[in-house]
Amino acid sequence: MSRASVSDELVLGAEPRVHLLPPEVAAGRRGKAMRRNLGVSVVGVVILALLGVAGSSWLAIQSQEKLASAQAHTIDLLAEQSKYVEARNVQDEVDLALSARQLGASTEIDWKDYLGKVRAILPTDVSIDAVTVEAASPLALYDQATVPLQGARVATLTLDLTSTNLPEAPVWLKGLKELPGYADGTPGTITQTDLGTYQVNLVLHINDGAYSQRFADVKEK
Repeated sequence: MSRASVSDELVLGAEPRVHLLPPEVAAGRRGKAMRRNLGVSVVGVVILALLGVAGSSWLAIQSQEKLASAQAHTIDLLAEQSKYVEARNVQDEVDLALSARQLGASTEIDWKDYLGKVRAILPTDVSIDAVTVEAASPLALYDQATVPLQGARVATLTLDLTSTNLPEAPVWLKGLKELPGYADGTPGTITQTDLGTYQVNLVLHINDGAYSQRFADVKEK
């Protein structure tokens, strides 16, 4: 007689159970539960998808509303700016006039003041009889020297002088070096008149250090 397996051993005191249903019924129940769980999962996925679509739609609507608000604000700003078009045009004209004034005065030399400084340097027995000025303009550069060792210049000042004593032109030129914008100077002819006085011709070359620059740093609104 063969030995009984563990599953065939007699268990005392246990609750008696008997499975009378065929295996197909249990398999059907398991299949039904699986289909139910699968259906719940599908419904959950659909709900999540719908929530995602709804959220995206809501965000899109919010973005459209913000865009529309920004566009409306821009339109309001443009409408507000249009009220000041005339003022801006006037301001532009003022700026243009200021720029033109600055350009026009960019080559300005205060010759009255400059000649006053020349007069202060020359000896008291020397008088200025005539003055000739050649200067640059805002629209044209001044012709530069072709002679070597002569510096750049923006103007030439020619003086016709009369001296009661024998002129010391080199001494005069040494003093005139203190003038602002002095580049160089050369004495011209020296002649004695019938009255015993001397007529002297001096040529001074002036550089941009003599510019008055009245409007160079002026900013008006």
